[in-house]
Amino acid sequence: MTVHFIGAGPGAADLITVRGRDLLARCPVCLYAGSIVPREMLSWCPEGARLVDTAPLALEDIEAEYVAAHEAGLDVARLHSGDLSVWSAVAEQIRRLEKHGIPYTLTPGVPAFAAAAAALGQELTKPELAQSLVLTRVSGRASPMPERETLTGFGATGATLAIHLAIHALDQVVAELTPLYGADCPVAIVAWASWAQERIVRGTLGDIAAKVADDPIERTAIIFVGRTLGAEGFSDSSLYDAAYQRRFRGRE
Repeated sequence: MTVHFIGAGPGAADLITVRGRDLLARCPVCLYAGSIVPREMLSWCPEGARLVDTAPLALEDIEAEYVAAHEAGLDVARLHSGDLSVWSAVAEQIRRLEKHGIPYTLTPGVPAFAAAAAALGQELTKPELAQSLVLTRVSGRASPMPERETLTGFGATGATLAIHLAIHALDQVVAELTPLYGADCPVAIVAWASWAQERIVRGTLGDIAAKVADDPIERTAIIFVGRTLGAEGFSDSSLYDAAYQRRFRGRE
């Protein structure tokens, strides 16, 4: 048997990858994060599959499910929200699978920041303004931030920031980034990207906190900060410039 970790994507049931959907369809056991993975996605599971919501479970309980499936020779689909590469809590599960000699695979998913950018109708990097996107967060109860990974440190680069798991600390975000980006720097908050209840709040570092205070957002939001969000007069990329010589266009 094999445990298949699957990135379920940002929320919309049809944003799972074809590979992820096909794995779901053939696994007799599915463990899913019920607090954030839509129930509609479970319709891909085979009839009679064992469905386990891991939201109320401890890591040891999840480990026990893997061991039981391994002993029974049953493949497991393990659904995580977004993509597996960041903030997925997959690493500690893999460590336990390796301890038991249980094989596993990883299937990537559409990351939440990409779905949020699509909701904004934005490319997050623009020529001569910002060519880097920083995915980061702030310290929380589940996990503190390493000492050298700070908003001010990342903000000093001028890159576009995609700040996850930080809507509860919006005042802190504003306070730390305003001296670096300026009070007029565009900010966009996307909550529940790709879900039916998707919500977008746009503003600047100077007024975004007040806008959210009028109608609070409690969770599942990404805070974008950067000049690319409001840029209009940016330069065109050279990629499609008629004078730009590249291998697919021929060289003189």
